[in-house]
Amino acid sequence: MAVSASGDENGVVIVGIGVEAPGGIDSPREFWSAVAGSRELIGPFPRDRDWPLEQLFALGSNQGWAEVCDAGGFLRGAAEFDPGFFGITPREAVAMDPQQRVGLRVAWRAVEDAGLNPGSLDGSGAGCWMGATPLEYGPRMAEVTEHSGYRMTGTTLGAVAGRISHSLGLTGPSISVDTSCASGLTAVHQAAAAIRANECEWALAGGVCVMGSPGMFVEFAKNNALSADGHCRAYAAGSTGTLWAEGAGVIVLERESRARALGHHIYGRLLGSRVNHNGKGAPLAVPNARAQERLIRDTLAAADLSAEHIGVVEGHGTGTPVGDPLELSALIRTYGAPERERGPLLGSAKSNIGHTQAAAGILGLIKVLLCGANGHVAPSLWSEDPTEAVDWSSTSLRLATKYQPWDAVDGVRYGAVSAFGVAGTNAHAIVGMPVQENNNG
Repeated sequence: MAVSASGDENGVVIVGIGVEAPGGIDSPREFWSAVAGSRELIGPFPRDRDWPLEQLFALGSNQGWAEVCDAGGFLRGAAEFDPGFFGITPREAVAMDPQQRVGLRVAWRAVEDAGLNPGSLDGSGAGCWMGATPLEYGPRMAEVTEHSGYRMTGTTLGAVAGRISHSLGLTGPSISVDTSCASGLTAVHQAAAAIRANECEWALAGGVCVMGSPGMFVEFAKNNALSADGHCRAYAAGSTGTLWAEGAGVIVLERESRARALGHHIYGRLLGSRVNHNGKGAPLAVPNARAQERLIRDTLAAADLSAEHIGVVEGHGTGTPVGDPLELSALIRTYGAPERERGPLLGSAKSNIGHTQAAAGILGLIKVLLCGANGHVAPSLWSEDPTEAVDWSSTSLRLATKYQPWDAVDGVRYGAVSAFGVAGTNAHAIVGMPVQENNNG
């Protein structure tokens, strides 16, 4: 059954957004302008991080290794931070993983976007869930350096969420989530479950990725799974691999009754979300189409919707020759039934910004929310030349090749988002965005 445009007072809604993305993006408005305008935000490797770039770019000369292009999606402000603003000493700030710093300031902006004063939340029972993975920032804790004494809190994964809760004075659950590239969407799923279980009245949830080293490029060069041309060609013919990137996204979640009472702007309703695992079978890092199909069907059931309601799917779409076809086969069996007159439009923000790892799912969700708020579907780059790994003539699933209106179903735009982790964890979420909630649709 479709969800009423008037909503469910006990349902969970999204009322605030904070974002940082490659290309200097630091607001939802700028992020929307980039994806709606088909901008690719890829750039060369940063030259201010003391990375061994000559060694990195020479990896392709070794037998069995792929070449590393001088390209990725990097945050311009990754090294920028005002510690005094957050009550942190400069010495401690330097020892902090930049994922803590970026996550903290993006969370602050999300709170402001929700119409709340971040400086007046001390003692609030709000929760915080943040997706992140260890990305090798700084010296090892066992090394005696000028940063010793701050390395424990500076590098522990739990401090990505804990730092936010501490700075804002939040006393609800504070949990860092690591399901690799599904982390951000898993964090949203867990935060919503906690609100529904009355563990907290509202929550921050999201994901952050800032690479402390080029280790992910080295690992995927050895696995021959990096993009050969410096582009992330999601679902496109000739795609050779993924392209790593950085980014952060945080949303504010609360019950709809609370949002209405406080007059908060509602971006959308989180109608259903689920998380599962591939199980045994193929090697750990290989996606599983059947597990993805089960996940989608379970999420539709949780949202009490049929596949026909979904107008947009923001896919995982890493641009790998193995992962994309497997994902497409699951999407075709669920959302893209051939008997459907017009299936959903499919795209991936990775085509614009690269693969932001733990932040990928949350940035995909934010893209869908902004599409809904603006009443249009943002195009997915490289989609004019789709992969030949699937028969597009036998499915109603369509790639989002252009900027186009998003038609509502009974006054609501329904979108779905996927994120799949390299350790086998999969996450999927469905949101509904009533046309009446925004002035742009």
